[in-house]
Amino acid sequence: MKENKYDQDSFFEKYSQMTRSRYGLSGAGEWSAFRQLLPDFKGKRVLDLGCGYGWHCAYAVEHGASSVLGIDLSHKMLQVAREKNNAPSITYRQCAIEDFNPFPSSFDVVISSLAFHYVKDWDDVVRLVHHSLVPNGQFIFSVEHPVFTAAGSQDWFYRDNGDIAHFPVDNYFYEGKRQAVFLGERVVKYHRTLTTYLDSLLKHGFFIHAVVEPQPPEDMMHLDGMKDEMRRPMMILISAQKNDADNASV
Repeated sequence: MKENKYDQDSFFEKYSQMTRSRYGLSGAGEWSAFRQLLPDFKGKRVLDLGCGYGWHCAYAVEHGASSVLGIDLSHKMLQVAREKNNAPSITYRQCAIEDFNPFPSSFDVVISSLAFHYVKDWDDVVRLVHHSLVPNGQFIFSVEHPVFTAAGSQDWFYRDNGDIAHFPVDNYFYEGKRQAVFLGERVVKYHRTLTTYLDSLLKHGFFIHAVVEPQPPEDMMHLDGMKDEMRRPMMILISAQKNDADNASV
């Protein structure tokens, strides 16, 4: 059964207080880097997998997308999305990413923000996206960095006085389920190596255009804990494009 932590009242309340929840894209530390990877949306049909509050859906529409479909497992997330980002050309659908079954070549662009580490089978995601994109369609996504997910706890090691000592990286090549602690609660996530993320894209018919490990922007360095984000990568951003060659693997 797929975990739907975001529909639990206590967890969702904590999530709603995060900077990225309160301020949207401008409150997300990786946004300035992610935005540079996004394509020209003018006239494009866009799919957002794990759309959350719909901030990226709204951005695509504001920049000319003809239609956007936002998919998310959480009812509470989509309820907020419909309140905050409700342009007529955006449609929201409650559905797990793994269960979404789009028509072939039905989208020009697929985007996703920090959702795929909740999905067990990465190959299935890549096949889904490849199937849904038109030839030369673009796939841009962010995911938690393998360095961040490897050990599982996703917390620092601390000295006796409470200061941060270092960030643990362990069991890197043992992929699979991790019991992470996020917002003070246990959450199931899935660890994959960088090789797995990139090789699966290549194997299933994508060109890779960019791989970015975003650093905290200067205008957010004053926020609590942000300087420590320079000590290890938390996210990785990837821009890829569907290969339209007849012999591309699917």
